[in-house]
Amino acid sequence: QVQLVESGGGLVQAGGSLRLSCAASGKIISISEMGWYRQAPGKERELVARIISGGNTNYADFVKGRFTISRDNAKNTVFLQMNSLEPEDTAVYYCRADIQRVSWGPTYNYWGQGTQVTVSA
Repeated sequence: QVQLVESGGGLVQAGGSLRLSCAASGKIISISEMGWYRQAPGKERELVARIISGGNTNYADFVKGRFTISRDNAKNTVFLQMNSLEPEDTAVYYCRADIQRVSWGPTYNYWGQGTQVTVSA
């Protein structure tokens, strides 16, 4: 079994910062892409940022310059540093990863359970 467990969400005032973490555990051979998505009430889930094993990153336009994604490959963990938070950033944030569980096998898509981020005005 593979699990993704997020942590670090909470309530913060506008202009504040939070750091999200997501640790993957279980039988893992390798992780190619890891990313953060979010879903606000009444809206579809959307990409926030993603990072591949080599370190290349991709961000949604609405977070560029404010959020930074990073990963610790040795610990199968991805982070999201969120600065200058705005009320519009309020959402449940989900971690996602493409994980290979068997040598020479395919990768599978896994999601975490989500962590709530609430930004007050």
